[in-house]
Amino acid sequence: MMDILSLLALLVIIALGWFWLHSIRILEIARDAGRRACAREELQFLDDTVASTSLALDRDASGRRILRRTYRFEFTETGNSRREGEVIMLGERVESVTMEPYQILE
Repeated sequence: MMDILSLLALLVIIALGWFWLHSIRILEIARDAGRRACAREELQFLDDTVASTSLALDRDASGRRILRRTYRFEFTETGNSRREGEVIMLGERVESVTMEPYQILE
């Protein structure tokens, strides 16, 4: 009986480790998406990071259950104001990147 419990505990630890490593990979993809969106608009991507704000189960285009992760990031157009942006990831795919309205500088 103890061997089964040990095996089950080991499987849980492996699954948690896989989830953690996969989550870091998704976070890197989201960070790159936010950075690219800011570069495209000639904005400054602040703090070089994104923060996870939600995690939910959803369905992809083929109907499979998959995790939808939402990340928040900050950017500035003037250097003295902070605005928020959001990256939504569906699995490993960037579903959308949105940014708060900002002032266009001439």
